[in-house]
Amino acid sequence: MDATLSLIDSHAELARAHALVDRLWDSNDPADVARLEAQAHLIAAYEESKWPRRPPSIADLIRHLMDQHGLTRADMAPILGTPSRVSEVLRGKKGLSMTMVQRLRAAARESTTRGEARRSLSAKNRQPSGRMARAGRV
Repeated sequence: MDATLSLIDSHAELARAHALVDRLWDSNDPADVARLEAQAHLIAAYEESKWPRRPPSIADLIRHLMDQHGLTRADMAPILGTPSRVSEVLRGKKGLSMTMVQRLRAAARESTTRGEARRSLSAKNRQPSGRMARAGRV
């Protein structure tokens, strides 16, 4: 198949490059396979420069965990401290303390082992409250 590689500098050229990949996809000719791989690398390089990947934020990671385990904000309050702290973390206003990270890790490990995400996260990680907790007697 006669196929010339396309350098990509615009959305139109990206569309042409994708069309070329589609044409080359089913070919068994070694030259076409080499063109396909080269064009795929050019597409990946263009897309990475145009739309660079960003690492997810802590809030995004927490939302993902909540989604995966079917958790609500109320379920996260015992782990992160208070409902207002959950809100602050999910808005990206506050980070996680080491204690919160340890509770998240333990809860995730426990829920994965048992398959009971909602119950284990909300029941096992409740924080003591009231005068006894503030006095450190719990």
